[in-house]
Amino acid sequence: MRFDIITIFPNIFSGFVSESLLARAQKKKLIKLTTHNLRRWTNDKHKTVDGRPYGGGAGMVLKVEPIYKAVRSISNFQFPISKKDKKRTRIVLLSAKGKTFTQKDARRLLKYDQLIFICGRYEGVDERVVKYVADEEISIGNYVLFGGEVASMVIIEAISRLIPGVVQKEESIKNESFSDKEALEKEHPQYTRPEVFVPKTSIKGWKVPKVLLSGDHKKIKEWRRAESTDFRKLG
Repeated sequence: MRFDIITIFPNIFSGFVSESLLARAQKKKLIKLTTHNLRRWTNDKHKTVDGRPYGGGAGMVLKVEPIYKAVRSISNFQFPISKKDKKRTRIVLLSAKGKTFTQKDARRLLKYDQLIFICGRYEGVDERVVKYVADEEISIGNYVLFGGEVASMVIIEAISRLIPGVVQKEESIKNESFSDKEALEKEHPQYTRPEVFVPKTSIKGWKVPKVLLSGDHKKIKEWRRAESTDFRKLG
């Protein structure tokens, strides 16, 4: 699967793409993750990617022209996009006013061969990007970040772990028989050694629940189900 990220700060991603499981996944050619500096698609000597908003207001807005050129170059298709291309490539604008990203969206986006992420900055992007270039706007929560870079990382991780071979487990995440909701509810509290930890700031030790030490797998399973995080409120 191919991830292409359009940003004015590509160096933010250097550690993200070169460490841990994502680095291994790229080495195994399960995914390809490429950052693209938006300034490449500017024409002036200052490589200007933003401008003041029409009608006045604070801050700067990312221009439509370089974003349009970047998407067109990276995707290698023409606008308007054909039905065939739409099935293979999805263009996502990271925006605070977008739809909140969920596990269901991660599975939905997994079906594409290529995902192009447009990382907003400053006061946002020209609305023509929303109307004519991006397929959808996505937010990762009800808060505002400096830009879309961190949000794109979150989405890429969520999707990548669903690709068979990216996460080495006894059971493939992609082929799990349970639903997304059940998969999320499966996140129960975890403990490891030592059995009792006594911090300097406490007289009492912090103990592992007895049921986990019992060896009774039925009781352990029941305890884990009871203690699992309830994600239902997140939709």
